[in-house]
Parts: sequence; structure tokens; C-alpha cells
Amino acid sequence: MTNLSDTLKASAPDAEQLQAWRTQLGCSFPQIDSIFADCMVDAQAKLSTEGLDDYLDQARFLGKMGRGVEPVLIFLQEWPQIAHTVGEDALSPVIATAKLINKSPNGDAIAPFLQALTAVARRLPTRVQLQHFLDVSLRLMERTSTSIHGIHKTYPSPSLAIFFEKSPQLLKLLSLQGLQNWVDYGIRNTSHHPEQQRAYFSLASADSRAVLQRERHGTLLMDHTRALDLYLQALWQDADVLVPYSSAFDVQRQPMPYFDAMGIRLPDVYDERAGISGMDRYRAALAHIAAHRRWSTAIFGDNFSPAQRMAIECFEDSRIEALAVREYPGLRRIFRALHPSPVDGACNPATHSCLRHRLSMLSRALLDPPRRFEQVQLTDWVQRFHALLAQGESSTSEMAGLALSYLGKTRLQSDQLPNTWFADTEVDYRDDNRHLWRFHELSDDEDMFDAPDQTPSTQELQSLPPRHYPEWDYSSQSLRPDWVSLYERLHPSGNPGDIDALLAKHSALAKRLKRLLDLLKPQDKVRVRYQEDGSELDLDVAIRSLIDLHAGSQPEPRINMSHTTNGRSIAVTVLLDLSQSLNEKARGSEQTVLQLSQEAVSLLAWAVQQLGDPLAIAGFHSNTRHDVRYLHLKGFGEAWGDEVKARLAAMQAAYSTRMGAAMRHAAHTLRAQPADKKLLLVLTDGQPSDIDVFDERLLIEDAKEAVRELDQQGIFTYCINLDAAADAYVSDIFGRRYTVIDNIARLPEQLPKLFMALTR
Repeated sequence: MTNLSDTLKASAPDAEQLQAWRTQLGCSFPQIDSIFADCMVDAQAKLSTEGLDDYLDQARFLGKMGRGVEPVLIFLQEWPQIAHTVGEDALSPVIATAKLINKSPNGDAIAPFLQALTAVARRLPTRVQLQHFLDVSLRLMERTSTSIHGIHKTYPSPSLAIFFEKSPQLLKLLSLQGLQNWVDYGIRNTSHHPEQQRAYFSLASADSRAVLQRERHGTLLMDHTRALDLYLQALWQDADVLVPYSSAFDVQRQPMPYFDAMGIRLPDVYDERAGISGMDRYRAALAHIAAHRRWSTAIFGDNFSPAQRMAIECFEDSRIEALAVREYPGLRRIFRALHPSPVDGACNPATHSCLRHRLSMLSRALLDPPRRFEQVQLTDWVQRFHALLAQGESSTSEMAGLALSYLGKTRLQSDQLPNTWFADTEVDYRDDNRHLWRFHELSDDEDMFDAPDQTPSTQELQSLPPRHYPEWDYSSQSLRPDWVSLYERLHPSGNPGDIDALLAKHSALAKRLKRLLDLLKPQDKVRVRYQEDGSELDLDVAIRSLIDLHAGSQPEPRINMSHTTNGRSIAVTVLLDLSQSLNEKARGSEQTVLQLSQEAVSLLAWAVQQLGDPLAIAGFHSNTRHDVRYLHLKGFGEAWGDEVKARLAAMQAAYSTRMGAAMRHAAHTLRAQPADKKLLLVLTDGQPSDIDVFDERLLIEDAKEAVRELDQQGIFTYCINLDAAADAYVSDIFGRRYTVIDNIARLPEQLPKLFMALTR
């Protein structure tokens, strides 16, 4: 039988053929001679006769275009594999792209372009996909190469070569459409800033990574921090800040979840795996960490070897997971699906250290329900483990003792080998266990981690993680993703009697409003019959039920009826600007703008209560884009009572006015209301501004974009502005949907009337 080496020898070109090909190549670079024969053997095996001729002709062009030997060397070595993956017909567009790059000032990018093609072809294995990649690359070159006189490109693109170097990594994370969106954002926002452009395309800038995460598929942590935080609080009575770390940029060693004094660190994105959704993978990681925080105690690790610490961590991870499953049995399905299933005998102790493999097998066995295993020794340790847990919760120190005993009984001489077996040993939802160890002394091989008090404070349990909202950049006509961090909380409370005093002060106005409200109340009532509980007795049904009872039949129990109205379906959110300027005195009044706003909103809330419309009230202010505060004064589900009055009584004004993010957040809850008409009423005394923004048009344009977004969501936005100079900017934001109140002293009277005019 002919073996592979004989086949290769038979197919290898002879010296005469090699010389003919070398002559056809026509390049005199001596560096080519050392690789030429091997390249031609590979090309002859993977290319057709016509493809081989084109291969040599295009290599000749690359060698003679004046860019040195590197492009032709890369092409000779890489093209046969690319053609085998994508097809020989892809050569024409690839060389055409190289020629366009060569004609521009970007000749130095040809070598990175050719070098990246092999990895790109593996991710984009069709000619159509590869052509899209080439088009994206050429658009980047065209848009970022600059010219002095605006005719011919003079200066090379700062980012083209960097893009080619990063493209294999980017295509592992993004679809082709996602890559195009990522590139387009970089072009729009950095084309006039070379340093920013280099930082963006090298994945060094925050904007670059944020857009990358936005375009990635999977479950993003930043989109689900609120749900996960509530999960942590509700099921584990625990709370901490959830901090994402990138799983895309640490190629050599993937980081693991962990927690420290700054919060719980989790991967920024989880894809579905083994039938477990990304959200459930986050829940599994949080459940494991929360179980550690509840049941694990740190022990001193100075006298333990790395192998002993590894074994202790294995038993302790299994213990706290067993306790978590005992409390929430549904976790077992998720843990088992995500835990690797190492195969007995997969690791050869003659060539590798198999300690990790054995511990992974043990960890998997401890996770499964107690049963007998083929390995008698494995069964023995599983039984000893479950015997300890049968007596209670056990402890970290007991697991340490069990782990040391396990190592003493199972250690092999080959465990000291430098080659460690890693296959099917990584449990990626588990943390790195840094919290388990305390050290008396500093050393070179252990990292020191403070052991913070993990008991959450009452204030932490009441707080919510930030929401992240985009912001419109009018100069580049694009949204900056996750640009603004918004923190929401209940407004502090004061004395509800103060609001009662304000309403008494305006009792005459309240009586006039009451007469108007009576006219607005819906009159077309609808009778709802056959109710077990209702507002009055349905006589017809009641009489029939009584007749059935006397006749010996089963009587109808639903003998009541109620009434509803179907003539008015409106939900309203009042959004108050609580910036520092509200502390100033109003023109023509001894009261501040804040006090007048307080009176007006109290009267409005009282009036809406009379109508029965769903109403929410919130205030906002900002201290840079990293700290926009959204303060709940009244929720849709809250009645007009002392709790709401207490919050209104404590209203305070501070900081600046970043309006766009606040409107987007207000729309988040208003959009969920089951009403036919949804109104966002914005009460402000000035134009949007913040201390970290120096272009006054930026936040005006962002608020305008927010209004447009709300319109698309079916939310009607209206502004009541207390600034006499508001005409210069308010129409840019709200169009014609605004009212400027020059006499602020009349605000308590005008606001309820304006509301009734908008909602009739």
C-alpha cells in the first residue's frame, strides 16, 4: 500500500518544473528561494492549472510593485490555503484591492492586509462575504486618508493597517454587519482625530469597546444588570455592584468571575451554551458567588501547596453548590449542563499532570445525585462528601481536611509534571476563589486580596444599579452607545403636612379646578354584569338565581355588577427639572421657582387624582454624564396620599440639566402603561446643559433626538418652560409642543389648566 510520504514524493515537482515556475515568477529577491519549493508543492496540491498560473502572475505583480519582499512572501505562503477555503475566483478582487491600496498613500498596509486574509477567510468562507470585507476596508481607507488640497490623497490612513491587524479578532466577535457598523462608527466619530482614530481601531478606547459590545451577539451584562441585581436581592438577600470585564481582549488567558471590595465581576457577554441561555449562565455565576458569600469562610493558605489549594477549592465549590441546590433545586439542571464532563482515561499520566483532570471528574461526580461510579475510589470520596453534608452545612475547614485526605490517597508522581491537562477542566461559571485565602506573609507566588466585609448595608439593598443610555452626537449624526449612566431612587421624604398646607392655600383655585374636572370626567359608563364582587346587585340575575335555588337547581353565584368608563384612557408622567437654577427667586414673587413648582405639581397631582388618570411624577438632575439622577416622587401604582406628599414636600434642587437621558428613562415606564394616549409633560426652567459639555448645542440636539425617539414609541411629549428666553431653543427640541410661562407666579394655576387642555 502506498503511504502518504510516497504520495507526496510522487507529486512533488521536479527541479526543471520548479525552475520554470521560478522564471515565471520573475522576482529576484533572494529571500524567496528558501520557501519557493515548499510553496509550490502546497500550491500544486490545492490549485488548478489555471489557478497556479494566476497565482504566479499575481505574485510577480506584488514583487514588482515596489513595496519590498514582504508582500510577495506573504502571498506565496498564504494564498493556496485562502483559495482552498474561499475559491480561486477570489484572487481577482483581492489583487484589485491590493492595487487600490498601492495607488494610495497606504502602501505599508498591503502586508498587514495579505497577512490577515487567511484568518479572515476562515470566518468569511464565501467570495460574497469576502467581497463585503474588502468593500468595508476600502471605504475605511477612502474616508480616513487625508488630502491637503482636497483632490489627491496625500496622507495615509492612521487606522487601515491597524484594522487589518485586528480584523481576525473582530470577526471572531462580530458578524459581518456588526463589523461594518463598528467601522462606520469609527469613521464618523474619529476621522478628523488621528490619535483617537488609532485608539478606536486598536480597541484601546472606551467608545470602541462600547460599540463592539453593542454589536456583539449574546446576552450583554449591561442590558440586564437590573434584572440580575433584583435576582441577587430576592433569592439570596445579597446586593453588590455588578461590574463587567471583557472576555474579548484577553486572548492568552480568559479571566474568571470574582468579587472584591469594588463589586462582583462578571463577563460582559454570555452566549447560549449547552441549551442554557446567556441570562441563566449569569444566574448560575451569581448563585455560585452568592453561595460563597453566604457559606464560605476564608482560611489561611500559607502552609498549603498550590495542589492542596486546588483540591480545597474543588471540594468547597462542590459544597456550596450542593447547599445552593438544596435551597433552589432548579439550579442543579443549569450547573450540570454548564459543568464539563471529563472522560475517564482522557489524560495520560505518563505525559501530563492529571491532577486537574481527576479533580474535575470528582467535581462532576459531586454535582450529580449520589450514585455508584465505575471507579470504586471515586464512589468512596463522593460518599464521604455527602456524609458530611448530611449532618448539616459542613464548613470550609471540614472541606479542607477532606481535600488533604483526598490528595494523600490519590496523589501520583506524574502530578509534578510541567505539562498539565486542561481539556474539560474549566468550570467557567465558578469564580476564582480568591476570597477563600488569607495570608500571614507576602510572597512572590500569591496575590494578596483584602477580605472586605461582604454584608450589604441597608442603603445598598435599597439602591439600584445604573441604567445606561445613548446620547446623540449631532456633529457625527450618530448615537454614542451607553454614554450616560442614570441612577434612579426614591426621593427622600419630608413632612406631608406641608403639602396639605399648600393645597389649603390654593383652596379657591382648587374649587374652580373641581368644576372643570367634573366636565372632564368620563360620562359614558359601561355596565359589567355577572360579577361575584361588584358595586351593586344585578336584579335580573339575582331573581333568576333565586328561582333556580327554589327549583332545586344550582343557582348562579355571579349576581353583582360593576361599572367602568371607556371614554378616557390616558397615562401621564410629569418630569421635573430639579437643577440648581430652581433655587433662585421667581420674577415678581418672593418664592423660589422650586417652591412654585412644588405648589403647581401638588395641585396637578390632586387634580389628576380627581380624574382617576394614571400619573407618575419624577425629578431629575445631573452631575456629568456619569451621574444623572432620576428621583421618583410618585409611581403609577401609588395613590395620592401621605407617602407621595412627603416626597413632594422634600423636593430639593441641585446640579445640572441633562434632559435627554431623563426623558428616555421616563419613557421606559410610561411605555409599559396600558393606555391609548401617553403624555410626557416636562417642566423645566432652562435649556439642557451639564458641566462636562462645552458645546451648548450638543445636549439640545440630544433632547431633540430623545423627543423623536419617544414619538416613534407613541409617547406625546410636551414642555412647559419657565425661561423667558426659551423661544431661542425650546422649539428646536419640542417643535410647537411647548408653552412658555413668563409669569412664573401663576404656575400653580396654569399647570393644571394646561394639563386638562392637553388631555381632554
